[in-house]
Amino acid sequence: MECAYVVLATADRPMSSMKILVVCLGNICRSPLAHGIFDHEIRTRKLDWEIDSAGTGDYHTGKTPDPRSIAEAKKNGLDISKQAARQLTPEDFKTFDHILVMDAMNYQNSRALAPSDALRDKVELIMNFAEPGRNGQVPDPYWDDDGFANVYKMLVKAVDGFINTVTENA
Repeated sequence: MECAYVVLATADRPMSSMKILVVCLGNICRSPLAHGIFDHEIRTRKLDWEIDSAGTGDYHTGKTPDPRSIAEAKKNGLDISKQAARQLTPEDFKTFDHILVMDAMNYQNSRALAPSDALRDKVELIMNFAEPGRNGQVPDPYWDDDGFANVYKMLVKAVDGFINTVTENA
């Protein structure tokens, strides 16, 4: 698996109106946390960006994030309780500039859903923005009550790295 930073700004969509999608398996643990962290940073840094989240699976469509994700976000001053899980769609590849995934499985499943080779290149491992070139994985904390704090810390670094990379290259 080879990932590269793709910064997509075009005449019809300048950097100031970027759209980002964060993706995990069920859209109830990792991606809602990343969504909340991005939302906070976008507002704090006054960026004209949009953020959303999705899952590669449809297991939890319409449900709120896992209570442990909500609790971890709340502990860090974020409210993600109003988010609702949804499944990644082929249309998302046309809507979003970046599709940031949590692990290798979601990377492969997301890329397989892309309607074209060009759109497939929008899929990136989120941890490559915290640790470039390492293809790091954000572990799924669903089966580990103690894993949510670690996932939150990892995602804070990745989101910060993404924003810094993109704004510095704009």
